[in-house]
Amino acid sequence: MARKKKEEPQGGGASWMNTFADLMNLLLCFFVLLFSMSTVDAEKFDQLIASLQNSFSIFPSGGASIGDGMMVSSGVSQLEFLDTYYTEGANSASEEDGESESEQQEEQDLKAEYEEAALKESEQMAEAIEQQLAQLQIADQVEVESNAQYVMLTLNGALLFDSAKSEIREDALPLVDKLSTILQSYDSNRIYIEGHTDNVPIHNDKYENNDILSSYRAHSVKNYVLSKTSLDPAKIRATGCGEYNPIADNSTPEGRARNRRVEIKIYNSYNSN
Repeated sequence: MARKKKEEPQGGGASWMNTFADLMNLLLCFFVLLFSMSTVDAEKFDQLIASLQNSFSIFPSGGASIGDGMMVSSGVSQLEFLDTYYTEGANSASEEDGESESEQQEEQDLKAEYEEAALKESEQMAEAIEQQLAQLQIADQVEVESNAQYVMLTLNGALLFDSAKSEIREDALPLVDKLSTILQSYDSNRIYIEGHTDNVPIHNDKYENNDILSSYRAHSVKNYVLSKTSLDPAKIRATGCGEYNPIADNSTPEGRARNRRVEIKIYNSYNSN
């Protein structure tokens, strides 16, 4: 019996071609979508680049869009400008150091000018006080020294106090009266009164040591001056320094006599506020 031939399909191509065509259409749509998503708004991108350049200011000629320069933008191609960046930074730091040194020099100049003016005022005060001491005939009983802070009047402790006592001697009261008249002229200045002793130990019922004795003596002078003047008590300070600031050798009677003293420091206007 003859075998019947298999009939070929009528019209159209093979069925796999339809599947392939659908796949191609999908791929085309996919790439079109990717392209649409990757489209760059040139104007907005330029604005972004300009903003970054103004913010960081690293490169003098930074790229404005993708594609400039050798690789990606001109940032990579401008690595050569790094030396410019560091040089400008170093120059800026140098300028700041120069300004700092200039400010320091100006501050030192002002300080020197201030000290010079203060010293000049102290010298003028010392000269005026020496004239007053001469007029009051007590110049030989008071030593006068000055520096940029104050004028110092030094009185021999033996003239003011008996040994181991802090009460002003009766015969020394006229001297302190005259000094009070001078101090009254400086009612706007700070006045420090310091008591000093020699290094000979002292211990009795009233004074435990030289510190206490020197403090009592300084306060005795302060209180007497306040009783004779209208000076502001807030501007007068009394301090006992004991034996710790000698001006002469304590190993000799003459040196110990010089160390037993009262110092009155009248501060100039530059150091009174």
